[in-house]
Amino acid sequence: MSDPVEIDLVKIGNVLHPVADIGAAVRFYTDTFGLATKFVDGDRYAALDAGSTTLALTSPAEDVTGGVPAASFKVPDVASALTALVQGGGSVVREPEQGPHEVRAVARDPWGNTVVIYGPR
Repeated sequence: MSDPVEIDLVKIGNVLHPVADIGAAVRFYTDTFGLATKFVDGDRYAALDAGSTTLALTSPAEDVTGGVPAASFKVPDVASALTALVQGGGSVVREPEQGPHEVRAVARDPWGNTVVIYGPR
């Protein structure tokens, strides 16, 4: 068994939540739950402050999970984290790719849950 990813450096950076309309979703979550807007990137992405986690609203153009909400794990090294995930019984859905702000990959845990693994470029 390989060494696990350094746990103290890994955190859930956000929960990815695909939506059809960024503006309407921002209004819904700010009006309904009082979440503060961290930033909005046009009609493609919005980050809302949900306490210690960010609610990341993604438009269809930015949806990397196929419409499924997913926890996004921020790691120091995406490739190493994916190796550990596969060795632990998970699978890679989308190989690492350059996103607008980070390197990201989509994977599934051994139970079929979608997760996003992301980190610095």
